[in-house]
Amino acid sequence: MPLADHLRELRNRLAKGVLAILVVTVAAAFYYKDITDFITRPVLDSIGCPDSFGNLAKSKDVHCAHLTVSGLLAPFTLALKVALTTGIVLASPVWLYQLWAFVAPGLHRNEKKYAYAFVAFGFPLFLAGGYLAYNVLPTTAKFLIDLTPSNAENLLPLDDLLDLSIRMVVVFGLAFEMPLLLIMLNLTGVLSGRRMLGWWRGMIVGIAAFAAVATPSPDPGTMLSLAAPIWGLFFIAVGFSMLNDRRKQRRAGGGLSDDEASDLDLTPEDIGETEPVGAGRSVPEQSGPERVNGYDDVT
Repeated sequence: MPLADHLRELRNRLAKGVLAILVVTVAAAFYYKDITDFITRPVLDSIGCPDSFGNLAKSKDVHCAHLTVSGLLAPFTLALKVALTTGIVLASPVWLYQLWAFVAPGLHRNEKKYAYAFVAFGFPLFLAGGYLAYNVLPTTAKFLIDLTPSNAENLLPLDDLLDLSIRMVVVFGLAFEMPLLLIMLNLTGVLSGRRMLGWWRGMIVGIAAFAAVATPSPDPGTMLSLAAPIWGLFFIAVGFSMLNDRRKQRRAGGGLSDDEASDLDLTPEDIGETEPVGAGRSVPEQSGPERVNGYDDVT
C-alpha cells in the first residue's frame, strides 16, 4: 500500500476511535454525579464523612474529612474530567480495535498469535489490578485521615480524590501487566526462564520499592497489598517460562538452551580428500608493478 493510503487509513481509524470516545463522553456527562458517587463512596464510607448527596455515611469516627469544590468553574471542570475519563475507559474496546486493525496487516502469523494472547490475558489482569486498588483505597484513606490532629478539620478537594482514585487504579492495573510482559519475552526467545529465576532477589526488592512509591499511604499493609500479588505473578511467570524452555529443548532434540554456549573444537581436521591444514602454507607471492613483495600495499 502506498504511503498516502497508509496515512488515509490511519486518519480513518483515528476518526472512528475519537468519535466513539466523544459519544461515550457525552452520554457519561448526563450521569457524572452517579459516576462520581460510585468512585468516592468507598472512601467516604471508610472515613465517616458526608457524601456528595449530604447523607451521613455508616461508619462514624472522630477524624473526618469534608469534600469541597472550590471556584465557580470547578463543578464544570470536574464534570468534564469525569465524563472524558469515563469515555476513554468505556470506549477502549472500539479504539483499541481500530489500533489493532491498523497494525495487524503488517504482522506475521505467530506475531498475531502472541498479540491475541497478550490482549486475552492482559485485559483481565488490568481489571484485577484496578479492582484491588478500588478495595485498597478506603483503607489507605482511613490511615491518612487518622493522621489529622484532633484540633484540626480536614477539607478534601473532590478533584484531588478523583485524581488519586484514578491514578491508583491505573498504576495497580499496569503493575499487574509486568509478569505477562516477561512471559511474552520468553515466548519470543528474548529472555529465558533460568535467567528470570536468577533475578528473583532483585525483583523482590524492586517490586517492594515500586509498591512503596506507587501507593500514597506509607503503611506497610497498603504496600504489601500491591507487592504481594505482583510477587506471586512474577514467580508464576518464571515457572511458566522454565516449562516453556524445557518444552522447546525437548522439541529441539535435547540441544542447548539459548543462553548456553557449546564447546569449540579448534583442532585442524582433513576436509574430504584434500591435504591437511599445515602451518607452513602461505599465500603465493604475486609480482606486478603495483605490488611490493607480492602484496598490493606496503603492509
